Amino acid sequence: MAEPLLRMTGISKRFPGVRALDDVQLEVGRGEIHALLGENGAGKSTLLKILSGAQPPDSGEIVFGGEPVTFASPHDAQRLGIVTIYQEFTLAPNMTIAENVFIGREPGIRPFVNWRKMVADTRVITKRIGLDMNPMALVRDLSVAEQQMVEIARALSMQSRLIVMDEPTSALSASEVDKLYRIARDLREQGLSIIFVTHRLEEVFEICDRYTVLRDGHYVGGGTVAETNVDNIIRMMVGREVNTLFAHRQAAEPGEVALAVEGLTRNGNAQDPHAVVLDDVSLNVRRGEILGIAGLVGAGRTEVARAVFGADPFDSGRILVEGKPVTIRSPRDAIRHGIGLVPEDRKQQALFLALAVRMNLSMASLGALQRWGWFVDEPAESRMVEEYKRALKIRMAGPEQLIANLSGGNQQKVVLARWLALRPKVLIVDEPTRGIDVGAKVEVHNLLYDMARSGIAVIAISSELPEVLAISDRIVTMREGHVTGEIGREDATQEKLMSMMTLSQARAA
Repeated sequence: MAEPLLRMTGISKRFPGVRALDDVQLEVGRGEIHALLGENGAGKSTLLKILSGAQPPDSGEIVFGGEPVTFASPHDAQRLGIVTIYQEFTLAPNMTIAENVFIGREPGIRPFVNWRKMVADTRVITKRIGLDMNPMALVRDLSVAEQQMVEIARALSMQSRLIVMDEPTSALSASEVDKLYRIARDLREQGLSIIFVTHRLEEVFEICDRYTVLRDGHYVGGGTVAETNVDNIIRMMVGREVNTLFAHRQAAEPGEVALAVEGLTRNGNAQDPHAVVLDDVSLNVRRGEILGIAGLVGAGRTEVARAVFGADPFDSGRILVEGKPVTIRSPRDAIRHGIGLVPEDRKQQALFLALAVRMNLSMASLGALQRWGWFVDEPAESRMVEEYKRALKIRMAGPEQLIANLSGGNQQKVVLARWLALRPKVLIVDEPTRGIDVGAKVEVHNLLYDMARSGIAVIAISSELPEVLAISDRIVTMREGHVTGEIGREDATQEKLMSMMTLSQARAA
């Protein structure tokens, strides 16, 4: 076998109270796409931070391009051609494509920028990856997929030899994912190597050549993708047999209608011209039922959730809780009426990353935890945190641990626990398992089932059709802001759902 581009051996890293990596290895060949796999908390992020120069290893060796290397900072890694594209983009939205591609490395004699050269160089790079846009266009006006291509263009401008893509498809539509695959294959043909981090195992078999699996900070194994299968990779990731990526729900008899939405409509306006229009959306969910909402990106699923929760206004329609019309103008109103929302982006919209687990879990219940109207009953708060830690199997060092240091699955459990403590009548969960590993998915699904069994009406929005089929009692499909159909779980298949999601209401019927 030819000398690999990257070889990391014996990599270990310890943080206070945690051994994040223990004698881990990673080997990436020249001109290959290599999948780095593992559950949240397996050590992938720590390993990549060491590779990018963001953190030093406690021990181990990194050989890149046949030479031992050490990195004092990310700039050292970038100078050698190792560039990371993170799941959360690092672009400056109010700057142009060209400025973002060459930020900090603008051509010209300081303090002057050679704009003509920067634009021309940007055009050459973006043409290489098929981004046919004016280099002077503002990044804020680009789609998510186009912004990702700007990140790739920036990586190429640094003369990259190895590009790390961290969950690159998590916010892309199916057509955008196909375009990213094409770009990745083209880069591979040009001799670049790619480390591809994903929780979507089907992507491993679609795009990757080889794989490495980590578990609990240890190297478990790896090999050629063509010589393995999904079951083997899952077994390596979780350390136990997993027959399916999704826990399946047993049929249950739902109760009375807990929430009804009638004729919900939201029109775009000058202040929000890109908003997805909600067009006469009507649906309901019963106590003890899980209602799935399926649709392609831009179908209006999240917009319905935000309107019902009072996070976004709507122009017409009404909301009924337990048969009674209610007025919801803010999330405070929704919470008062017994409606909770676990948003799609937990880090941006649900969590306070600089605060401890305790504060993140209890903050919605502080009113009930008050003593003498001014002070928080800390013993009661501690009991509540401990109760949900045990009930939801939240893995954490302690209640004062920063929420940012928990794995994605455990962060999601804390958000769910926050709502469970309020005992809502209706809980809306938007992409409940996005960005979490296969083992944690089953645990989150079981939590949703427990909520439904306790009488909570659950609305689950998911882009993954197998997940919708597995957890839902009933499924509503949406397209371009309106409902295109409804189907019971026993009659639903992926093919039927895709047809309902992609055809107009009349044709789907």
